[in-house]
Amino acid sequence: MLSKVYSSSTLGVDAYQVEVESDIQQQLPAFVTVGLPEGAVRESKERVTAAIKNSDFVFPAKRVTINLAPADIRKEGSAFDLPIALGILAATGQILRDRVDEFVMLGELSLDGTLRAIPGVLPMAMHFASADGVKGIIVPKENAKEAAMAGTLPVYPVASLKEAVHFLEDEQSIKPFKIDISSVFTNAQHYINDFSDVKGQESSKRALEVAAAGGHNIIMVGPPGSGKTMLARRVPTILPDLSVAEALETTKIHSVAGRLPADCALIATRPFRSPHHSVSYAGLIGGGAVPKPGEVSLAHHGVLFLDEMPEFKKDILEMLRQPMEDNEVTISRASMTLTYPAGFMLIAAMNPCPCGYYGAINHECNCSTSEIQRYMSRISGPLLDRIDIHISVPSVKFQELSSETQGEKSHVIRARVNEARERQFKRFINEPEIFCNAHMESRDTRKYCTIDEKSQSLLALAISKQGLSARAYDRILKVARTIADLAGSEKIELGHVAEAVHYRTLDRKLWL
Repeated sequence: MLSKVYSSSTLGVDAYQVEVESDIQQQLPAFVTVGLPEGAVRESKERVTAAIKNSDFVFPAKRVTINLAPADIRKEGSAFDLPIALGILAATGQILRDRVDEFVMLGELSLDGTLRAIPGVLPMAMHFASADGVKGIIVPKENAKEAAMAGTLPVYPVASLKEAVHFLEDEQSIKPFKIDISSVFTNAQHYINDFSDVKGQESSKRALEVAAAGGHNIIMVGPPGSGKTMLARRVPTILPDLSVAEALETTKIHSVAGRLPADCALIATRPFRSPHHSVSYAGLIGGGAVPKPGEVSLAHHGVLFLDEMPEFKKDILEMLRQPMEDNEVTISRASMTLTYPAGFMLIAAMNPCPCGYYGAINHECNCSTSEIQRYMSRISGPLLDRIDIHISVPSVKFQELSSETQGEKSHVIRARVNEARERQFKRFINEPEIFCNAHMESRDTRKYCTIDEKSQSLLALAISKQGLSARAYDRILKVARTIADLAGSEKIELGHVAEAVHYRTLDRKLWL
């Protein structure tokens, strides 16, 4: 007696089809799962056995063999519980075998037969289409909204193994779950924070606006309480709105990682990830026996904020260099190599010295020169070179704190950022790999960032005086191009270059 049920699993952020084959033989009772099952899949036999019995069905006292095809890819997760259980019931004739292969089945079973939510449903649902010969996808009720966002197959939410069996016997017992994708996307576009909450710090706001307009990385140096974290948390509110395609890609990553909030069908706002400085390599970059996305991937299309940057382990910080350049991270294991997207905007914040008050007007710094040098040297030159904008964030004056005047609201700043991004979109319309100024390579800066003789002279003087690298030269040109875009100028003018150079002088003062 043999049955076949369709299911799915994820490999990286993409899904693939899995055929769950169940074979029942007249031999000594045994339950064997083959097809490279990992942890949770191997343990499914206990859950499936109890769920079948507690749902008033008969578990066969025979040899049960489950094959998960393709057999050369490791299977991880609990999504195969439901298809395994239904496959056994079909193979033993308790339900019709010609019905179970018409649907894709996903779900984790509890011991009493109820279904629990699983991660990664969105990419699994997006993998299938009606052309594949399946009529729909059966998922736990908690995953119905997420699965429906794929818009590929009818989604049938079920609460238990019994309900799934009743649906297969009578397809009319459950109606397909309907969702208005555009409405969900619009309603989810809401930020709690706003830039108008920030008092003072006008120069810092300007630098963050430039960073948002061009997708540039930025580091803020200032004493405790100057507002670095407050500023960083509001950067997503001035970034361009996510498109539906970007929102789906972001949601896929969070779904695969199991980080999608309950009852959340779509992540429609820019992610903001702020890992603690004790984060591990796997936590930041991604990894594990079966690699999962790290913070750099969870921040895709959004902001990765490293507060107190020198407190992070130096070797972990150095791991950021590759994803900052390539906008993706590759994790290699003996059995597989996975690539996750990592197109984030890095915002780093730090104190100017161990005590935090070096250069402050109202506080005395107690750190020695050697202590300050050791503290600043925790951030290497190559990593610092990859950060386009370096700014100082001074303490806020009392007059600014007590002022009743509100600053610009986020939507006003975002409008200017959107206009600048629109100019970049038109400029790079024939460059499929470039989405903003920060993504330009050296050959692109020579093509799109031409400057006049006066600007060349200023840049030559800055490089000779400050000892800037060739990479810093390119990044100054990129930032100058963004400043020109914000000003609505087709040409990069002297003032734009001067402001861009200003954003590269802080590292020369503090790190030397």
